[in-house]
Amino acid sequence: MKLFKAALLAAVLTMPMASVATFAATPADVLVVAQNIDDIVSIDPAEAYEFSSGEYVTQTYDRLVQYDAPDVKVLAPGLATEWAADDANKSITFTLRDGVKFSSGNPLRAEDVVYSFKRVVMLNKAPAFILTQLGWTPENIDSMVTADGNKVVVKYDGDFSSAFVLNVLAARPASVVDAVTVQANEKDGDFGNAYLKGASAGTGAFILKAFRPGELINLDANPNYYGGAPAMKSVIIRHVAEAATQQLLLESGDVDMAKNLTPDQISSLAGKDAVKVETYPQAAVHFLSFNQKDEALTNPAIWEAARYLVDYKGMTDSFLKGQMEIHQAFWPKGFPGSLDDTPYSYDVEKAKQILADGGVKTPMTVTLDVINSTPFTDMAQSLQASFAEAGINFEIIPGTGSQVITKYRARTHEGMLLYWGPDFMDPDSNAKAFAFNENNADDNYQSTTTWRNGWAVPAELNEETKAARAEADPAKRNEMYIDLQKKVQADSPIVIMFQAATQVAMDKKVDGYVNGATSDFVFYRLVKKN
Repeated sequence: MKLFKAALLAAVLTMPMASVATFAATPADVLVVAQNIDDIVSIDPAEAYEFSSGEYVTQTYDRLVQYDAPDVKVLAPGLATEWAADDANKSITFTLRDGVKFSSGNPLRAEDVVYSFKRVVMLNKAPAFILTQLGWTPENIDSMVTADGNKVVVKYDGDFSSAFVLNVLAARPASVVDAVTVQANEKDGDFGNAYLKGASAGTGAFILKAFRPGELINLDANPNYYGGAPAMKSVIIRHVAEAATQQLLLESGDVDMAKNLTPDQISSLAGKDAVKVETYPQAAVHFLSFNQKDEALTNPAIWEAARYLVDYKGMTDSFLKGQMEIHQAFWPKGFPGSLDDTPYSYDVEKAKQILADGGVKTPMTVTLDVINSTPFTDMAQSLQASFAEAGINFEIIPGTGSQVITKYRARTHEGMLLYWGPDFMDPDSNAKAFAFNENNADDNYQSTTTWRNGWAVPAELNEETKAARAEADPAKRNEMYIDLQKKVQADSPIVIMFQAATQVAMDKKVDGYVNGATSDFVFYRLVKKN
């Protein structure tokens, strides 16, 4: 029977998608996932900067410290079993776990960690800024990260707390690679970048068997994984762009999971015996913002009234049901330091009074840039209808994602409907985006919502953001971020409305799947088929 199923699976992977639905169930020790993975540019952990590539990196690599299954809300030991922070001298000393081996069989060494961090800095690919913000440069990296037996000493330069640095080191580009294997495959000084676009060299629970861009990722279980071998012998993530095809494959038993179904499709699965749907809060927050380079939008009364003109419940009870929840602060729910209060609700009369008291003349027209796809266009139409009740008329300007974001970066919009996700799971990642902007000059480009909306953040918020980043006491630090969120929530041109959620449909036999708030926190190693 196992031989038959193996042959069947091979057939599934090579047949056109239209023919797949005629086959039987997947093998008991193989997890097959239908997912849109065409966003992948690179699977090298020093370059991977997309959602799908982040998910892949988590399966095949580990970090010194990491948010790990089953509890992805806790920063836990990874390749380091313990660490000692010296805030005064801005350093952290990590002690490596004994007996860990890479998939090649090579033992984990402190030198591998040093090489891994150095290659991120030297390659300087998209996610490198996450590590280089610690003051690391090509010129000083050899002195900032050093090996000492089974210990790694990490130094940093800046007003950071060790808690902040640990969260940085739990981020994707801090994944540790097998230096011996990667160096053996370097070409023309590329630090093995070309090699790691088609191979894995980590200590993770899975090993890359095959990667075909826009087609599939095939992972084999690592039997020697220090956290215990996965129950699934193989995980196959098949690129299926069409949500309807994903649903068809799931219902026919040809895949075990479908990750990109629409709310309507999710609803249609209700009551079906063989399928279940799990909902996982995500770190992305969705917001409406007003460009402060437009004089007509600088009156704080417009910002305040806007908070009462969003039909939060109407949207989450209808076309956003199950895929977003009401959340009105910049740090996502479910992580230390989050503010989960939702003080604003749809109240047209209150909004009208705020506008009148603030001297805002209505009617007024505001252009609203929006990505031309669901659910963004539906959200824009809801905002258009609800804001019109108070005399603010949105003229919707749809565009592709790249068009909208390019306009946002150029600060040429009026109103903007977009979303934001943290680059790493530390509240400073979002505080810098929503509560900090010391230099609002046009020639001082910053990848933040504050700068892109031309908002010169009050000095008080700037100073509090810097102080929170440097605060060593975790409890006090969290309190500072909650206070920052309350202030931004009450008085800023950025109206945070929702926190995203992802819904994954799966065969009822599947158990143990872990999906955290970002793609970096997706884990297959605990999956079983009961």
